[in-house]
Amino acid sequence: MKYLSIAGFIVMVLGLNACRIKFSFTGASFDAREKTISVAYFPNRAPIVNPTLSQDFTEKLKDRIISQTPLNMVNESGDLQFEGEIVGYSTKPIAISGGDQAEKASLNRLTVEINVKYVNQVNPAKSFESKFTAYEDYSSDKGLDVVEGELIPLIIEKIIEDIYNRSFVGW
Repeated sequence: MKYLSIAGFIVMVLGLNACRIKFSFTGASFDAREKTISVAYFPNRAPIVNPTLSQDFTEKLKDRIISQTPLNMVNESGDLQFEGEIVGYSTKPIAISGGDQAEKASLNRLTVEINVKYVNQVNPAKSFESKFTAYEDYSSDKGLDVVEGELIPLIIEKIIEDIYNRSFVGW
């Protein structure tokens, strides 16, 4: 009887261990065959170059993947692969004000565009190549050099969110 209880307990523990349920608050799903991921450096090929944008974007994308996926980061040839380039970095006025005085911009927009190629070696139908764009608005009372340090992280986060959702959530 004692051996039957021990055997029953072992079977129950093994059975519960085999019936794991994976919960994800991000909505992301991964094929069990997808084990590794690689993220290539995203060079800045925009007409206007922010000197830290390439490094900042590449590292933030890696950080997001490491923290929110079960995948192991490898230097190259992962089961899933990201590569691309920064192709746009621009600022332009979006709101004009002025009454009796000369018209002038009251609000400007900083926009970043990034081409992304996502290759899924396990499920090639999920691969894509697309341009992701995000922007932040700022008051024309402040120069770009003053607000750029605040705006770039916000823009990067928006683009990474869109890339993550397209790649892993299916949006």
